[in-house]
Amino acid sequence: MADTPPNAELLRSLGQLVRGLSALFWGLPMALIVCVQTAKTDMLRPFNILPPMVVTGWLVYGLWQLGRFQKQERIWVSALDRAKLIGVVNVGLSPFLFWWREMPDEPHYTAVMGVMAVTGLLFLSNLNLVLHRLSAMLPDESLRQETKHFTTLNRFLVLAILLLGLVFFLLVRFPEVLPSWSDLLGRLEPGTLWLMVFMVLLPLAMTMALLWKIKEVILDGLFGMGR
Repeated sequence: MADTPPNAELLRSLGQLVRGLSALFWGLPMALIVCVQTAKTDMLRPFNILPPMVVTGWLVYGLWQLGRFQKQERIWVSALDRAKLIGVVNVGLSPFLFWWREMPDEPHYTAVMGVMAVTGLLFLSNLNLVLHRLSAMLPDESLRQETKHFTTLNRFLVLAILLLGLVFFLLVRFPEVLPSWSDLLGRLEPGTLWLMVFMVLLPLAMTMALLWKIKEVILDGLFGMGR
């Protein structure tokens, strides 16, 4: 990247790419914290539905910045568009975190919470695919191999979390399948959200590490500086 002087358009697109990666790096943990706090505590209650909408919108903004890079690459653009679509869905569902906190016994709100948990995990999985496609366009073989390995691992972890969540839901919904477990599942059900948060921390942390690494490689390779 340092051998050939980049043109102005490429510099602009890479600058937006770096901003998008930074927005996603900081936005992922903020989105998790704010969404959980909105759903489970009264800390953000005075702000109504605004906090979860802001942080989920922040993630869409980050993806939008990435979209200025290599617009002619169809595979890259396709992966990015899928992630954007799921991100927009999350923005639309985010107000239900506050409404469910206000009326936790409303079945429709509970159902939407379940849907948002699924779309949140799908967003993380698709973001990893976006990072994989992005690294394939960068001239750093070690970065490509590292990103391929960890994004594949992250997507398997997300799939495992989704499958475990589905099994738990079915066992709670149909306790007659395993009647001996019904009491235990009933006691675990109130802590389901915290259990999911705990399980998602590992793929989230690895995704953040990849975001930072890719940003550093771009800055070091093109501008000759790292931040």
